[in-house]
Amino acid sequence: MQHCLVSGASGFVGTVLCQRLSSLGCVVRALVRRQIPGDYPWGESVSGDLSSGPWKPNLFANIDTVFHLAGKAHALAEVSQEEEEYRRINTEGTRKLLQASQEAGVKRFVFFSSVKATGEGGGVLQDEASRLLPETTYGQSKMEAEKLVIKGGYVPHSVVIRPSMIYGPTQKGNLPRMIGAVRKGFFPPLPEVHNKRSMIHVNDVVEAAILAATMQEAAGQTYIVTDGQIYSTRQIYRWICETIGKPEPRVTTPLTLMRLLAITGDMIGKARGKRFLFDSDALEKLIGSAWYSTEKIQNELGYSPKHNLRTTLPGIVRFLDRELARE
Repeated sequence: MQHCLVSGASGFVGTVLCQRLSSLGCVVRALVRRQIPGDYPWGESVSGDLSSGPWKPNLFANIDTVFHLAGKAHALAEVSQEEEEYRRINTEGTRKLLQASQEAGVKRFVFFSSVKATGEGGGVLQDEASRLLPETTYGQSKMEAEKLVIKGGYVPHSVVIRPSMIYGPTQKGNLPRMIGAVRKGFFPPLPEVHNKRSMIHVNDVVEAAILAATMQEAAGQTYIVTDGQIYSTRQIYRWICETIGKPEPRVTTPLTLMRLLAITGDMIGKARGKRFLFDSDALEKLIGSAWYSTEKIQNELGYSPKHNLRTTLPGIVRFLDRELARE
């Protein structure tokens, strides 16, 4: 890789990726929706909307590798009005970027998808061979984009990366929300149900993507990436309490009460035509499993994650504290 284009470069993962690429001596061009002030880790940026066109003439000049991260992120409460937007941005936007890459003679294309492109599968370990269907419109839009990347024949070396839930120094995402809720006493002390969740540190996602771009064995492949650990919600809750210096409650919230509240939330959501803050789907996210194997990318590309949540959590909390102090 010598000249890389990164779509969604200003996001959490995109910024870390650009920093890493620059440290490797790559010339990085960022594709962003709008120009933003500040010091960012790329040589130049070009503004453009993923779902519209045409692209600016200089966007693909000298580019040999595209890392495609831009897209409409998964919402906790999907509404029917968003279905078309998911497909317009995540699927059709990817198609347009692939077509432009093909016309420009781009050699490598790495697409950041999601494990939500397949069903979460309860407590069963999932891998790339699993044939579960996506459970959400977001997941469907990602799966459709994956097919374009792998089967479309647009770029010689095309790879799909499916990260599990990403953690690291950011204010966005489920983990920072959980830390904030635990700190304020709003997060229910759930019992240990031994659910199994896969996660991955942002730096490990970036290293996996670079391996996928640079190793010939990756061409035409799809890879799930995790940190190789399994986490339960109660375990994460316990570690957060330890890290912020808050005593772990001795009494837990009964699951029967949580299920009753979830059913009530379902009824409220149905009555008003919009999901309630807490419903059966939200409860499933707390006590359900989403468990994935990273064996394929380890065996084929030598991927080896360097981080885990337990040792990384103190740094994440310190980052959140600094950001809170600035507000």
